[in-house]
Amino acid sequence: MAQSTVSTATGTSRPTASGIARNAALVIGLLAFAKLFALVEKWVGLDRFGVGSAWDTYTAANLIPEQLFNLIAGGALAYAFIPIFGTFLAHDDHDRAWRLASNVLNTIFLVALTLSIFVFLTAPWVAGLVAPGFKNPYVDLSKPLGADFVSMVLHPDKLMQTANLMRILLFSLIIFSVSGLCTGILHTHQRFLLPTLAPILFDAGNLFGVAVLARYFGVYGAALGAVIGAALHFGIQVPGLIRVRARWRPILNWRDPSLRQVITLMIPRALGLGLINFNAFVAVSLASRLESGSVASYNRAWSLMQLPETLIGTAMGIVIFPTLATLSAAGDLRGKRDAMSGALRFILIASIPAAVAMIVGGRPLVGILEGGAFDSESAGRVFRVLQFFALAIVTHSAVEVVARSFYADKDTITPLWIALITATVNLVLALLLINAFQVAGLGLANSLAVGVELLALMFILRRRWQGLNESVLLTTALKALFASMVMGLAMAMISAMFDRFAPGSSRVMLMVRAATEIGLGVVVYLAMALLLRMNEVRELPRLILRRQAAAAAVE
Repeated sequence: MAQSTVSTATGTSRPTASGIARNAALVIGLLAFAKLFALVEKWVGLDRFGVGSAWDTYTAANLIPEQLFNLIAGGALAYAFIPIFGTFLAHDDHDRAWRLASNVLNTIFLVALTLSIFVFLTAPWVAGLVAPGFKNPYVDLSKPLGADFVSMVLHPDKLMQTANLMRILLFSLIIFSVSGLCTGILHTHQRFLLPTLAPILFDAGNLFGVAVLARYFGVYGAALGAVIGAALHFGIQVPGLIRVRARWRPILNWRDPSLRQVITLMIPRALGLGLINFNAFVAVSLASRLESGSVASYNRAWSLMQLPETLIGTAMGIVIFPTLATLSAAGDLRGKRDAMSGALRFILIASIPAAVAMIVGGRPLVGILEGGAFDSESAGRVFRVLQFFALAIVTHSAVEVVARSFYADKDTITPLWIALITATVNLVLALLLINAFQVAGLGLANSLAVGVELLALMFILRRRWQGLNESVLLTTALKALFASMVMGLAMAMISAMFDRFAPGSSRVMLMVRAATEIGLGVVVYLAMALLLRMNEVRELPRLILRRQAAAAAVE
């Protein structure tokens, strides 16, 4: 079990700087492995379903269970529960800690169960709200039931199929309502291995669904796989709960002040996540009105964009957040500025070339996934959306760090107001850009809206922190952009040479082409970085450790 603590007088423990570094390395390594594993799952899923109407319905069906989890048992709960639960443990009050954990778990489970039953019963109506462009499944019940009714039951259209899939996926929501809190409990105890393995097992369940169960049950097999994955997500964490001597009690006390405190802290974050989720609803709703496969194309491109975004933005957010929180608690304003700007500089030198590489050389990478139902035409549609999502690698990655700067200062209200502005901007841009670029316009709208969110958050943070080392950030951004443009030009030249002298669409040829283009691109980018004296590239190995050491010094 990955753990790094030092004993305290209370008998509890807290992380050390070296421990944070080891946990960060573990989390980043497992995130990389998880994304590679997830890519295999997506490969099999694309081979089975492509980006046709079946995956349209699965994407729309999964939206409600996924967003309900994010609201009641995802990030909002973690930000609210962990500080209060951890405070009880720090004061060696284990009885109150486990009473709170039991009370929160039972409450969240009851809420998830109630919502799941409601959505289960109203699934066709809910599916119509999510994807209004799908055909209405209802028949006229005022007339005798005939062939139309039988056909609807045996061969449901897209909207009814969405409703049926949603009903299956709601079981995963119920399981995740318990598993999500277990993750928070283990993180509070500085145990990261099992919680980080849990998403990998969830993907394993999804892989089993699309590779095995889909042979017999079609797209419903994919939904069953997601439920199995949710069970595995919970099961892998049980040994960790036993190790920390977790105690569950059948209590439900809504008058408990600590429970009310958790709920109070959850509300702003949950509302913020709700606004973020609103962007997903907008995309699915508008895409459902376009040609068949548009919803699936958007979903697949979004998933592929998240591969580099997670490794750059989410990984750096996980690494830097404890440091920012410690520096904020110590009142070290300069330390916070240096730590945040250092993390943001890393994101800029990594995300900008990643975005350019995706625009220029992403087609062979998507082509590698071709096969079965995912033909060349489908790959081209996904790549077009992916190109418009490229900017999101930069904006989403940067927001991962900048937003955490507010949470480190215990401010969840400001990100909520900015999220409201972002949702409005996304809606307006989506309505404008979908006419010009079809489903790809939704990807561009999301990228630009998050860019507005990033600038707004940085503007406010700059005033509060009396600067953000913005001159250094701007210099780094310009150098990274120039080096990336040169890299993109070199990749385009190599791509043109392949088109002329070594054309081919076999998987082996596409892998060789992708490896050559990206490999050359990396060499050119690093050479330009050295030529432009981008010190961040050389200082990167010391950057994180220095910030962590600074955090340890103020403890």
